[in-house]
Amino acid sequence: MTEGLTKAAARNIFYGGSLFFFLLFAALTAHSHFYIVNTSTQPMSDSVRLGKHVWEEHNCINCHTILGEGSYFAPEIGNVWTRYGGRDNPEGARMALKAWMNAQPTGAPGRRQMPAHDINDEEMAGLIDFLEWTDSINTQDWPPHPAG
Repeated sequence: MTEGLTKAAARNIFYGGSLFFFLLFAALTAHSHFYIVNTSTQPMSDSVRLGKHVWEEHNCINCHTILGEGSYFAPEIGNVWTRYGGRDNPEGARMALKAWMNAQPTGAPGRRQMPAHDINDEEMAGLIDFLEWTDSINTQDWPPHPAG
């Protein structure tokens, strides 16, 4: 004669399973935090912090994505430093990014336009440093396409 699942057994399975998955979640959270802090990112300099502030102040994420997060109206910029040749020619990439942002809006008919932002030279340098820092994050090959 076999007995069915008793209330006590069901309760033990519930509590045991809940405890197991809570501990698993806590361990994975700790592992992710450890990986992010020690492996995937570099420390932020004051210039990078200024650039992040400029990024947030001008709501760039309302149009651009950064590492896949944000809007899809404008290009992904998490790897813009690489796309502009920053790994091979950092000064050329800085000049090109600064020129591109200062030239906006281009006024090309039928194209989406990036608005003009009143950014001084220090803020522009910080924003470019932030883009370089973002590109240095180990994203495990994200985005999958170089153009974002």
